Amino acid sequence: MRRITASAAVVGLAVLLVLPACKSMSSEELKNSIEVLDFQSQWVSKFYQPWPPRLILVPEISFRVKNVGPEPLSYVNFNAVFSFKGDPENFGDNFLAAIRKQPVLPGELSQVITMRSNFGVEGKTVKGIAENPMWKTAECRLFARSKGSQFVLLGVYDVSREIGFKEPEAPVIKKDEAGK
Repeated sequence: MRRITASAAVVGLAVLLVLPACKSMSSEELKNSIEVLDFQSQWVSKFYQPWPPRLILVPEISFRVKNVGPEPLSYVNFNAVFSFKGDPENFGDNFLAAIRKQPVLPGELSQVITMRSNFGVEGKTVKGIAENPMWKTAECRLFARSKGSQFVLLGVYDVSREIGFKEPEAPVIKKDEAGK
């Protein structure tokens, strides 16, 4: 009988030691612990085909988070929802389990987190998309979630109209010396 009691005591002690380390954050604690820094955005190629010409550009964002809270940030998932300004419909999103093995300690910055929409705009060329009056300014609503919390809105950010894709130049065909 003593063995069972001793085993139960060891298990009970282990549970008491592990539970504080597994404490989850409430939604409010998570929101108050994250500061978004170094936000950048651009449109990048999802698909390019030179002939017949076809190009799909999608918005991409990158940022870092600073832990401004008292506890380490671990197991944080992000969700970026993209829409055109003034349009209630979303045109794309991205879910990313970003902070995993290495927690972000209080006062520290995360690695750069990059998220790309699954949908975007389609055209034939970069110039054609850039000059299309129907191509409106987009925005991104950025959410975070950790174990024990609901998704919390970190902010709404304008997506730059900068295009981070250049079409390859057409090859130059030179005549050989014989004029052929």
